[in-house]
Amino acid sequence: MKIAILAVGRLPRSPEVDLVKLYVDRATAAGRSLGLGPVEVIEVEAKKPGKAPEAEVLRQHLEGAYVIACDEHGTARASRAFAAEIARLRDDGVRKMVFVIGGADGLDPSVLEQAKGKLAFGPQTWPHAMARAMLAEQVYRAVTILSGSPYHRD
Repeated sequence: MKIAILAVGRLPRSPEVDLVKLYVDRATAAGRSLGLGPVEVIEVEAKKPGKAPEAEVLRQHLEGAYVIACDEHGTARASRAFAAEIARLRDDGVRKMVFVIGGADGLDPSVLEQAKGKLAFGPQTWPHAMARAMLAEQVYRAVTILSGSPYHRD
């Protein structure tokens, strides 16, 4: 199952971008034997400001995908539950899973309606770059949990 982190905006070179790349590369390498990956980051930019123009460019990458919207009104998941959800979707035959991170104002209602799930990172507000890094780390953590690596919460 391919996994993508689809995000509005292009991040400049930063420590957060380095973290995202590190975790995406690790998840891709560790996930091969599990039927997970590659894991990729897709950055998109709308030609006009606002949620609706952002939704247009996001939709181009959602065709045939199981979509999880990163949204403040979503459900926070423990790492083991997050890993189990990814494994269940893979085992159910999902071929492409896309996590969507919207722009500064969040996601357009049409994207939220298309999503089969919503993921929250807790009640705090997180900078866009940090949200990407945290999501990439959780995808990597899910892969390591599924591969049987020791998990410090056990």
